[in-house]
Amino acid sequence: MGLNDTPSAERIHIGFFGRRNAGKSSLVNAVTGQELAVVSDIKGTTTDPVYKAMELLPLGPVMIVDTPGIDDEGELGRLRVKKAVQVLNKVDIAVLTVDAAEGLADTDRELIDAFKKKDVPYIIAVNKSDLGPTAVVGSNVMAVSALTGQGIHELKERLSVMVRTDGEKLRIVGDLISRDDVVVLITPIDSAAPKGRLILPQQQTIRDVLEAGAAAVVVRETEYKNVLGSLAKKPALVITDSQAFALAAAQTPDSIKLTSFSILMARYKGLLDTAVRGAAAMDCLKDGDRVLISEGCSHHRQCDDIGTVKIPRWLREHTGKELDLRFTSGREFPEDLSSYALVIHCGGCMLTEREVKYRMKCAVDQNVPITNYGVAIAHMHGILKRSLEIFPDLCGLV
Repeated sequence: MGLNDTPSAERIHIGFFGRRNAGKSSLVNAVTGQELAVVSDIKGTTTDPVYKAMELLPLGPVMIVDTPGIDDEGELGRLRVKKAVQVLNKVDIAVLTVDAAEGLADTDRELIDAFKKKDVPYIIAVNKSDLGPTAVVGSNVMAVSALTGQGIHELKERLSVMVRTDGEKLRIVGDLISRDDVVVLITPIDSAAPKGRLILPQQQTIRDVLEAGAAAVVVRETEYKNVLGSLAKKPALVITDSQAFALAAAQTPDSIKLTSFSILMARYKGLLDTAVRGAAAMDCLKDGDRVLISEGCSHHRQCDDIGTVKIPRWLREHTGKELDLRFTSGREFPEDLSSYALVIHCGGCMLTEREVKYRMKCAVDQNVPITNYGVAIAHMHGILKRSLEIFPDLCGLV
């Protein structure tokens, strides 16, 4: 996979914040060496967060986010500022851009407090430093000039050492299998499948299996039974799309471990423990309870869409209740979850680990159970415990 093919969720996200006309967009262009952001002397040129995937040496694949001015005015300005602050839930590093002549304002200090509260590493880039000295000082302050290029190289070098790496990154499945193992992946090709390709979790899992030195056997659910019977070597693991969970469980001998892409993705994103605990809430739902079903990506809804059709149908069958179902997709996610009895989230393959954990924290802090598609579907089909056999520490939670 080339740098241009690196999924958005796997890129380091760097957000540029600050007041209007502090030079955020000019600084973004100077750091990237590209005209990514519109630059103007008119305050408030950037009206919404602008995302651009690119390679930024020495960091590698990154996602640059240019945000609206934090001091934007009026009702529309308030909404823009809200979007800018929401970016903090997904960025790995924040760059606060300050005008050298104006120094830190109250809105800048509020941003710094937000960085600290959300545990986002940050640096203060004092722009227009070529025009004169500044009163802004500190160990995380750097003098730069988007116009002359002063300090831009040093800023990029500083950003490269600010990325937090808490040990070796968790793998999707590679740490659960051994070299020469056979792993079967059940991947339905129906009206909801993307034309001419596999969905991202399936692609990433196949790659991880191959990197572990194991063999990946990819098959549709319609051919799975025959293919399984024809294998000379017993699979070490079967991984299924959540939609085919019931069929896969019925056709897979108990001696073969079984799980789903969504469950593996929940572990990869740091949600699995919480999702397993949250699944039990489905058994306690009452008539009229409000349930949020949230997807991290935006896509065209098919006639039998997993999030808006299949899961609601299975929920009704499982609970026997009339529920108040609400739906969100993409970057839309309510911060106030207090009115919900349960949140069912997708696998989060299109979201950064940081954003998945933020959404999880929103629910946990408000005592709202949260689970994910794969865990919820396994629970509703009575096969959750089996699907967690590869994680012995979690089986006791079911």
